[in-house]
Amino acid sequence: MDLRKIEAFCLVVELKSFTRAAEALLLSQPTVSGHVQSLESELGHKLLDRLGRQVEPTPAGRLLYRYGRRILVTTRRAVEAMEQFSGRIAGRLLLGSSTIPGTYILPGLIGRFHLRYPEVRTTLRITGSRSIAREVLAGELELGVVGAQWNEAGLEWREIFADELVVAVQKGHRLAMQDTVTLRDVVQEPFILREQESGTRKVFAEALKVHGMTENDLHGVAEIGSTAAIKEAVKAGVGVSILSRRALQDTIACGTMAAIRLQDVDLYRHFYLICRKNREPSPVTAVFMEYLREKSAISVLDSGT
Repeated sequence: MDLRKIEAFCLVVELKSFTRAAEALLLSQPTVSGHVQSLESELGHKLLDRLGRQVEPTPAGRLLYRYGRRILVTTRRAVEAMEQFSGRIAGRLLLGSSTIPGTYILPGLIGRFHLRYPEVRTTLRITGSRSIAREVLAGELELGVVGAQWNEAGLEWREIFADELVVAVQKGHRLAMQDTVTLRDVVQEPFILREQESGTRKVFAEALKVHGMTENDLHGVAEIGSTAAIKEAVKAGVGVSILSRRALQDTIACGTMAAIRLQDVDLYRHFYLICRKNREPSPVTAVFMEYLREKSAISVLDSGT
């Protein structure tokens, strides 16, 4: 089987579109379609079904996709190993992250890593922690940075960053000029909650429990599924919320919001670097892991890292 055809097929599966796969590969759509048809003829099985505008793999297609991804990853690792043998760090870094580190921590780090190693191309996928863990286990991603830790036998976990959670309020709010507030102050305010599976929400719920309260004590006015949307709601005066200090840096600098510490409550959320157990990382991945550890050792709370 031709590697170019396997790559085209895998991209069609991942992007659910011949058109988007062709754009990603800088090929024409007929060429990508031809690659897939050639694989179907060679293997004697239909690999893809068109469902409306989207494309989905058949059972045979799902099987080929699993092996195809492994073939592509192994090929990439071989190329990277030869580049390293020649004294160069070059190749592709496949990285996944949950929302906060993926939006507010990793982009700057990746940018500075690229300055150091300009021949490395990085793909950063941002989604939920569980999804990232599944893709790392499946070999679709080599590394993940996630905001929760659980019992997953096939993964190694290393705490890599931490972030303080603070009370986010609108500029001009009666609490905005205070350095600290109490939980009692917070429960008296209209409160904007994150979605149920949010790591930030879980950390805050645990803090409430430690102090003899629950989410039922909050005056909840909304439940919103993203940090960016909650920031806009707070700025619009809908209510207050608990958010990542890192996520608020731009609005604090602009003077549109204030971040206030909770009195007598340590609210820190930890982020973990995950990779598969007993798997030798590719040369590019190994260099990036060491880079992350170096930056983490300097200061887990320094957003300018």
